[in-house]
Amino acid sequence: MRGNRFFVTLGAGALMICAGCATTAPQTQAPPPQIPKITPSTSPSRVPTMVDRPLPDDCELVVPAAVMNATLGQELPGEPRIIIGVKEPAIGKTGKIDCYYGIPEKKNLPDAKIVVGLSTYADEATARARVTESIDVERAQGAKTTEVDVGKQKGTLIEGKNEQLLVGSLGKTTFVVRNRHNFVPKERLIAVLPVLAQQAMTPPV
Repeated sequence: MRGNRFFVTLGAGALMICAGCATTAPQTQAPPPQIPKITPSTSPSRVPTMVDRPLPDDCELVVPAAVMNATLGQELPGEPRIIIGVKEPAIGKTGKIDCYYGIPEKKNLPDAKIVVGLSTYADEATARARVTESIDVERAQGAKTTEVDVGKQKGTLIEGKNEQLLVGSLGKTTFVVRNRHNFVPKERLIAVLPVLAQQAMTPPV
C-alpha cells in the first residue's frame, strides 16, 4: 500500500510540475507573414542630353518612330523618309538632313505630318545667324513667335497659318521641327515640338 501511495503521490507531483510547466512555458506562435521587399532599381533612367552631334544618316537616329508615336500619342502611318541635303559653302552650310514622318500610303513628302531637320554650319555664329534670319522671315510674314525651353537650351516656336515650327541651334548645328497641315493641335504644340527637337539633338546611347 505504501508503494501504491508513493506512486500516486509521485504521479500527482509530476502532474503538478507538468501543469506548472504548461502554465509558464511560452506558447509557440506562427511566424508573421513574410512581406516581399521591393528594391528600387539602382540603374538611372536615361535623360536625353542634347549635344552638338554629327549629322545622322538614318531617321531612327534622329527621332525613332517609337519615340515619335509615343510623343504624339498615336501611331503615324508609313515609314520615315530621309532627304540628305547638299553643302552650301556660300552660306557656311556644311551638311543637312530632313526626316519626314507620317506619310500616308501612296503619298509623297508634301503630305508628311512632321518634319525634323538638322543642319550643320562652319561655326556657331553662322548657325545662330541662320536661325535668326529664319525667325525674322517668318515674323515678316505675320507669324507669331514665342521663346520656349528645349531641354536646357532655348528655341523659338513660330506659329504660321498652315505650319508651326520650332527652331534653334546648339553649337554649329541648327534644328527645326515642323508641324505641317496643323497636325498637332495648337494647345499641344509646346508639349510636343520641344520634345522632338530635344530628341533630334540627342545621340542614341
